[in-house]
Amino acid sequence: MMALRVHDTRRREKVEFSTIEAGKVKMYVCGVTVYDLCHLGHARCYIAFDLVHRWLEHSGYDVLYIQNFTDIDDKIITRSIESGIDWQIIVDENIEAYYDDMDSLNILRADIYPRCTEYVEEMITITQSLIDKEHAYVADDGVWFHVESAPEKYGQLTGQNIDAVLGGAGGRVAESGKRDHKDFALWKAAKPGEPTWQSPWGPGRPGWHIECTAMSMDHLGEQFDIHGGGHDLLFPHHEAEIFQGECHTGRAPVVNHWLHNGFVNMDGEKMSKSLGNFWTIRDICEKVNPLVLRFALINAHYRSPIDMNEQLLHDAARNHGRLLEVYKQALLTMNDNPVSLPRGDVSSAIPLVKSLGLLEKMAESFALAMDDDFNSREAVAKVLGAVREAGKVLDSDMESEDKSAFASHVVEWLEEHAGKVLGLLPNRETLLAVDPRIEEIREQVEKLLADRKAAREAKDWDAADSIRDALNELGVGVVDTADGPEWHLLND
Repeated sequence: MMALRVHDTRRREKVEFSTIEAGKVKMYVCGVTVYDLCHLGHARCYIAFDLVHRWLEHSGYDVLYIQNFTDIDDKIITRSIESGIDWQIIVDENIEAYYDDMDSLNILRADIYPRCTEYVEEMITITQSLIDKEHAYVADDGVWFHVESAPEKYGQLTGQNIDAVLGGAGGRVAESGKRDHKDFALWKAAKPGEPTWQSPWGPGRPGWHIECTAMSMDHLGEQFDIHGGGHDLLFPHHEAEIFQGECHTGRAPVVNHWLHNGFVNMDGEKMSKSLGNFWTIRDICEKVNPLVLRFALINAHYRSPIDMNEQLLHDAARNHGRLLEVYKQALLTMNDNPVSLPRGDVSSAIPLVKSLGLLEKMAESFALAMDDDFNSREAVAKVLGAVREAGKVLDSDMESEDKSAFASHVVEWLEEHAGKVLGLLPNRETLLAVDPRIEEIREQVEKLLADRKAAREAKDWDAADSIRDALNELGVGVVDTADGPEWHLLND
C-alpha cells in the first residue's frame, strides 16, 4: 500500500508524510475571526481540513487537532463601534453560530478551540523573548518584529527573495514606528475605546500573527506536524509565524508540513460583498441541504480553486441524491443475519462475484486517492462508481438472501468510505425517517412539476420560472435526472 504523501507548501512538492512522534499527529489550523457569520470560503477551508483529520484517524493516527478563534481584532472592534454592541457579545454569538454552521456541514469538532484573549500572557512572553534576542524592537506605537534580523527565513512559503523586495514603502513606514515596511506588529499600543491588556511596553493588544504562534506552541509544543489554513494566509500570516516561532525557540522548522487549501470563486469572480456575490454558509443552505454543499466542495482537490455556481450545486445535489438513494435502498434491503458472500473477483462471469470484486477494487482505489495528498475528487469518483454498481445489483432479480447479504455489504462499504471518511451520509435514523411535510405537500408538488413539464415543452419560460419560485416557496428543491425530476425538502 502506498504511503501517505502530502503537498508541503514550504518544500513546494509532494513528500512522504512524517510525524515527529510515531503514530501521533499534532495539527493546528487557523480559525475564524469571529466578527460575522461564516462564509463559503470558511466552509471550503474547514471541510478540507476535516477530510485531512478524518483520513489521518482512519489511517490509524492519534490526532490532536487545534483550531483557534481570533476573538480580538480590528474587524471585531469596528463591528462593536458601528453596532454599539459589546465586542465580547459579538464574539460569543458568532462562535455559537460557527459551531452550528460546522455541525450542519458534518465537520468533526477539533479537540480544542483556544481563544486568542486567553493567551495574552504567552504572547507577551514570546514578544519579550524576541526583543531580548534582537529580533524585535519597541516603538511608540507598540512592538515590531524586525524581518531583516533573520533574512534567511524570508519567503519560505511564498518563495519570495528578500533581496528582490523593494525597500521604502514611504508613507506606511512614516506613519508608524516600524523601521522597515517588511516589519510586522507583535504588540499594538492602546487606542481610545479599544480593549487593552497591560504589558511591559504599556497597555495595548497583541498583533494578529503572534496569536497563532502562542496558541499552537502552548498546545502542540515548539515543533509540530501540520499547520493548515487557506491559501490567503500564506503571506503575511504564516510567513510571520515562521519568523516568530523559529526565532523565539531557536529550533527549525517549527512545522513539519504546511498545507493550504485553494480559493473559492463565485461564477468566476472572487467572492466580495461589494460585487454582491458574497454567500454565507446559511445563504447556501437555504438553497440546498448542507451535505450537498459539502459534496460540492470535496468534489475537487483541496488545493485546487473552486468556481462555485448554480450548476455546480445542481450537479452536487443530483449525485448526492443518488448516493443517498442507493444507501437507503441498501438499508431497507439488508437484514440482521445475512448469508455469507463469496469472495469478489472482477474477472468472474457470476454477476454477484464480479460486483463484489469491483467494490473491493474501488475501495483500494479510494485509499490510494486519499493517500495521494487527500485527493477527495478521485475518492468521490470511486464512491459514485460503487453507487452505480451497487444500484445495478440492488435493482436486479437476484435471490433475496444474496441480495440482502449484498445490501449489508453495500451499507458497510458506503458507511466506511462515503460516511466515515468523506462525511457525506446522514445518520440512518435521519435518512429512514419519513418527514410528515413530504406527504402534506406531495400532491401539490406533483401538480406543480406536471405544470412545469408542460411549460417547458411549450417553451413558456416565464411560466416555468414562476412554477420554480412556487416550489421554492414550499421549501422544495428539484433535481432533473434522466428518469425525470426528483424533489426533496430543502434543509431536511
